[in-house]
Formats: sequence, C-alpha cells, structure tokens
Amino acid sequence: MQKLLLISVITFTSCLSQTQEQAPDILPGAYQLESYLPLIKDKKVGLTVNHSSLIGTKHLTDTLQSQQINIVKVFTPEHGFTGTLSDGEKVEYDSSEASFELVSLYGKNKKPTEAQLANIEVMIFDIQDVGARFYTYISTMHYVMEACAENDIQVIILDRPNPNGSYVDGPVLDTAYRSFVGMHPIPIIHGMTVGELAQMINSEGWLANGIKVDLSVIKIKNWSHSQIYSLPVNPSPNLPNDLSISLYPSLCLFEGTIMSVGRGTEHPFQQIGHPEYPDTMHYFIPTPNEGAKWPPYEDQKCFGRSWVGQSPQYSFSLQPLIKAYQQMGKDDFFNDYFKRLAGTNLLQKQIEEGQTEAQIRQSWEPALLEFKLSRKKYLLYE
Repeated sequence: MQKLLLISVITFTSCLSQTQEQAPDILPGAYQLESYLPLIKDKKVGLTVNHSSLIGTKHLTDTLQSQQINIVKVFTPEHGFTGTLSDGEKVEYDSSEASFELVSLYGKNKKPTEAQLANIEVMIFDIQDVGARFYTYISTMHYVMEACAENDIQVIILDRPNPNGSYVDGPVLDTAYRSFVGMHPIPIIHGMTVGELAQMINSEGWLANGIKVDLSVIKIKNWSHSQIYSLPVNPSPNLPNDLSISLYPSLCLFEGTIMSVGRGTEHPFQQIGHPEYPDTMHYFIPTPNEGAKWPPYEDQKCFGRSWVGQSPQYSFSLQPLIKAYQQMGKDDFFNDYFKRLAGTNLLQKQIEEGQTEAQIRQSWEPALLEFKLSRKKYLLYE
C-alpha cells in the first residue's frame, strides 16, 4: 500500500493547500466513527472509495486499519484510487503493492461480480459527489448497491455534503436515454447527497428487478442544503476549484458538442472554446496534462468564453450553450453524446428550433415538479 498512499498524500496535501478552509463543525459521515465502527467490527469489509475518502487529511483505509478493521477489498470509480486519471482512462492496479486487493469499477467492469464480492460481509461507500446526474460516481454507487443486494451484503453510505445541493434544476432523464452518465429519472441537478439519493434509488425500485439492499446512511453533522460547501479536496482531475464545480452542471453539456470545456488547461470547466469560434477576445491552447491525456483540439488555439476569476455560480443556465450554438452556426454542433448528457432528445431539438431558455424550461417544469415532490421523502438535511 506504500506507493499508493504516498501518491494519495501528495494529492491531498496539494489540494488542501489550494482550497478554502472548511468550517470545523461540518462533519461528513466518515467522521462519525462511533456510528459505524460497531456495524463493521469483526466483519470482512469491502470499501468503495477514492482519494476523496478522507477523515481530515487521513484516508479512510488508514483510519479503519488503525482500528483493526478487516478490509479485504477496495473498489474504485472513474479516475482511480488517487483521483488523477483522465476521463475515460483505463484503470489498472498491481495489488501486490497493497495490503488488500484493488478493483476498478470503471470501463468494462462497472458492476462488482459475485466473485469479486466473495468473502465480503459489509460494503462501505465513501466518495465525494458534486450533485450532477452525469457525474459517474453515483452510477458506480448504483451498481455497488445492486450487486450487494444480489449477494446479501449490507451497504453503509458515509454521507458527504453536496456542493451543488442548494437547488434542483434541469430536465428529468427520459429512461430511453439511460446510460452510465445518467441512470435514474432525476434532473441534471438533483439537489441530494449520495446518502439521500441512495435511499431514493433503493426505495423507488430503481435497482435491477426492483431488488432492495440492506442500506444504512451515516449522516453529516451540522450541514443543511442551504449551506454552500467548499470541498477540501478536488473531486476529480478537471474540477479543481469551487468555480468549476459550480459551473460543471451547465458546462458539462458542452461535452456533447464540438466545443472544448478547457480540458488540458489550468482552467477546465471554467471556459469554453473552439478553433473556429467567431469571438476571438478570449482563447486557450489545450495541451496534455495529468487529468487530460487526450484533450480535444490539442495544441490548437481555441477562441471562446471564460468565467475564470468570477465567484462560484450555484445555478443552472442554458444561456452559454444557446449562445455558442447560435454563434457557431454549424449543423454538426451537437453529437450523439449530447442526448445522453441531457437525458432527453428534446433539448437539442429545442435549441436548434431557436427556443428561448424560458420556453425550454416550461417544457421540463412538470416532470421537475414531480421529482421535487418525490425527493422530499428522502431528504436527511432540511
């Protein structure tokens, strides 16, 4: 485990030094040791974790091992255990470096197999989410819950604040467009923590064949949905600060277009651009880096729009997308991935037809209202 933990500590230290210090009274579920250690004592434990699974600056694996908890296997989501791998990059581990087996749940192996779950009696899920439907950590959580339900394994969610948890917005997913970047009939910004969403997934029968998992949620202390939460560690390589996290729900839709969102620069998800964008006041040049090995338009000058230096914007807007479409004026502006990100085929049609944001919002309001009413049953933090 030495090599992995060394990488992790370096990552944690650099991230902590770059982010705003948190109020000490907001304590994620992982901090509530007294609530979950009795549930896992003398049991064979599996963990679904990554670099964000921290108690202070110490990783959850280290904390549990110091408490003589028997960790038999660790599962990791997209971006790997250290959270540094590029989007779409294959995750491979040499388990001889660790005191337990490491298994990637990204790529072809998204759902734990029966063999991979053998000898596990309880599974802990502790990963920092950002509250957007297409952020794949919640899809990994779904498959972990489903596999554990099928194998009679208890799941414990160590809950963490949702930095975009103060509002709910966007079109609700049409299940005809269900994919790994959108598995549930929820809006783009669902306004729930992973613990709240896990309860909804379980109770609404969204797991395969309506199966239910034995689920426990260890709550956050001293946090509510109205509180803005600055993450103490970058949740993934291309969300480096509060501004990118707040813009992510709006700007991620550009990943289904010909535009770049600034991958391969110092400001991903804080700017958009394209080599042929007509407004040339702002530009950036993508180059490969740790979190973006294959950035779109590598080494090309991309003109566009920047939000760098602005305050975080905790709201969802279609205006950047509508404006970029109108300015580019290209028939191939959207690609097939856009429908999966949007969770519907209607949004692209509406933008192409020239509808305003207000008109588009009216079309998704009934389903959004229905979701909000259903969501209330699962909220743990008023």
